[in-house]
Amino acid sequence: MSEKETIEKVKDRQGLLAKIQNLFGLGYATKEDLRELDKKLRDFYYADFKGLRHKWEEIYLSALNAGKATDDFKKVIQIIDRVGEKVHRADYGYAGLMDRKGSIRETEIARVLNYDRALSDDIQGIVKAVDDFYNETQAENWADAAAKARNIKSLILGFESKWDEREKQFRLMEV
Repeated sequence: MSEKETIEKVKDRQGLLAKIQNLFGLGYATKEDLRELDKKLRDFYYADFKGLRHKWEEIYLSALNAGKATDDFKKVIQIIDRVGEKVHRADYGYAGLMDRKGSIRETEIARVLNYDRALSDDIQGIVKAVDDFYNETQAENWADAAAKARNIKSLILGFESKWDEREKQFRLMEV
């Protein structure tokens, strides 16, 4: 979905007060609605990472008890914590009144919202991989456990690198 489609969809759902705010506040209500939608989406992602961490702790303890734990098992917990906090504390498109870099407009906020939506498939892939691995560990199936832990670690690191690109969506390189 393009930025304009996202903005129009948000504007269509606004009430009379928000439309008045947009008229006198130069689109302020729409910007706030877009920020709020993105915040809710990031809260869902953060909840997914919290759930992943709890499930991974159980996997890690099972691996320790079975003598199958490797360094990757512990590193996955650290990476989940780091990436989860990046998602939780991500920039959400405010710029100060006298910000030298310029104000952040609706289109930039809509671009970031669309970017965050696109990352949903990555998170769902990580959740599915952890759930599958969790089910295998509960069944005491430790075949290829180290390889699966490395795969999950690489999935999360891949998501992190995409998340780190998110900041560039607010202010594209312009001359």
